[in-house]
Amino acid sequence: MPLPLIEPFADEHLDAAGALLAERHARHREAEPFLPARYEDPATARAEVEALWRADDTPGAVAIRDGRVVGFVVGARKPDEMWGANVWVDPAGLAVERAEDARDLYAAAAAKWVAAGRTAHYAVVPASDAELVDAWFRLGFGQQHAFGIRELGDGDEEWPDGVREAEPPDVDELVRLDPVLAEHQLLSPVFSRRPYDEDEDELRGELEDEIASERAGLLVAERDGRIVGSFSLHPLDVSSMHAGLARPDGASFLAWAATLPDARGSGAGLALTQASFAWARARRYPAMVTDWRVTNLLSSRFWPRRGFRTTFVRLHRLIAG
Repeated sequence: MPLPLIEPFADEHLDAAGALLAERHARHREAEPFLPARYEDPATARAEVEALWRADDTPGAVAIRDGRVVGFVVGARKPDEMWGANVWVDPAGLAVERAEDARDLYAAAAAKWVAAGRTAHYAVVPASDAELVDAWFRLGFGQQHAFGIRELGDGDEEWPDGVREAEPPDVDELVRLDPVLAEHQLLSPVFSRRPYDEDEDELRGELEDEIASERAGLLVAERDGRIVGSFSLHPLDVSSMHAGLARPDGASFLAWAATLPDARGSGAGLALTQASFAWARARRYPAMVTDWRVTNLLSSRFWPRRGFRTTFVRLHRLIAG
């Protein structure tokens, strides 16, 4: 098959891009039916592409074969202070009829991104599309993050002993627990660049609000009279990461989870997980969503064993000098 003609993305390509994205999402939903069905509609999918296209002036590209648009890529920027000089291809930012065409689209768009000094590149790709993931891998990307989902069935275990919802007197212990996840992810092989920098007064206020909230659940595990772990639960609409095509309707969100290093292997994490499922089921959530760094060896093994299936993978490439 001949290589496609690659041209700059423009407004005139939005309709075709919406149709391609709707087709890609329909294929994705065959593997993950909990993903939102409305994006199978080309007009709804088009609106997602257009939102990315209008977000800033990041160049995009389209692939044309036999006079027809057969692929597109649209990037957008996120805050530099968090992600470096970046461009993101979000879940609505790419769709192709042939996975190989993604490589030509990226080559054209990335040339302009790098020329503008944007050298940290991210792409959020359907995990079920092995050919598309492989095409990104062959562009020098590696997997950085996983998005996971799990149904909440009647057969899940009930609330376990040793776990309860947090109360206002727990705030001091929760403040001490809060750095655990960030400090773990500074270590090998994650090597996160984000040191822990929470303002203690702000954190106290956030914890107090979370404990008081009727929508949120802040769970704690106790061993020998002390708090050794905590999970934070919310409706999924609080998440900016799980948005658009990556936001299952009506799901609960396991937003944060940590146990003290000396409590790992004690069963505290398992008990918190079981309590989280029970908390969400009691509020009639049909499913739970979470995410993890795949280089965090503890998380990347723990969550799949708890039944979470990967829906999207976040890929990353850093163009070094």
